[in-house]
Amino acid sequence: MKKFKCLLLIITILLLLPLCANAKQKVNIYLFRGEGCPHCQEAEEFFDSIENKYSKYYNLIDYETWYDSNNADLMQKVAKKLGEEVTGVPYIIIGKKTWKGYDSAMNNEIISAIKSEYNSNNRYDVIKELNKKNKSSVSTDIISVLIIILVIGGITTGIIFARKNAS
Repeated sequence: MKKFKCLLLIITILLLLPLCANAKQKVNIYLFRGEGCPHCQEAEEFFDSIENKYSKYYNLIDYETWYDSNNADLMQKVAKKLGEEVTGVPYIIIGKKTWKGYDSAMNNEIISAIKSEYNSNNRYDVIKELNKKNKSSVSTDIISVLIIILVIGGITTGIIFARKNAS
């Protein structure tokens, strides 16, 4: 009977794992910038200045676009996905909120957007949305099938142990 209880505990843990994956995660902030751009440098300095206080809420993901054509192309795809046209940097994205250019007058608005997106139940991540189109859902399907197999296998094993113990 101890083996059966242990098996039930393992099955319960396996079933609860997907719920743990929904724990509060940091917001991704995307900063498209140009190396040598003074406004981009100011934006980077701003994010550095709030890092101690707010880094628990966000990850800053930086894309240099002036010397990296792949990043420049990504910036255009992101802007298109968001229904915008972007012709310069810095280009900052938090959820569906964007800023073209940077001025210190934006600081409070950016901080507010970080907190708001972090606390939102309806988060939006434009890069993840773009990647969804590019990636097949095969990996998600495989994980789902594996979990189902593990659960069925666990139940079957539990039944077998229960029958052996009943004999």
